[in-house]
Amino acid sequence: MTELVTRNYWWLGVTRNVERYVDGYNLYQRMKNKTELPAEKFMVNEVLEKLWTCLIVDFITKLSLVAGKNAILVVCNRLFKMTHFVATTKKMLAEGLARLF
Repeated sequence: MTELVTRNYWWLGVTRNVERYVDGYNLYQRMKNKTELPAEKFMVNEVLEKLWTCLIVDFITKLSLVAGKNAILVVCNRLFKMTHFVATTKKMLAEGLARLF
């Protein structure tokens, strides 16, 4: 192990430091608690077939006021990543959002 370190680095006592690190690392790994559950099997995402059936909707806010609008509604289609950007206000209500949508 010391040879791998000394190929690129050297300092006084490098051999002693590397041996001490390697010995302590093995002990640490055996005594370390496992805090995470084992990973489960991955599930495959469904393949989308129609355009505009699965959407991502988000707001971009805290923008400067321009023509009475200070936010942007972003609607993104997951299939082709096609997006629409709609200028709106930060205080949009659900009814207004439904009309924009």
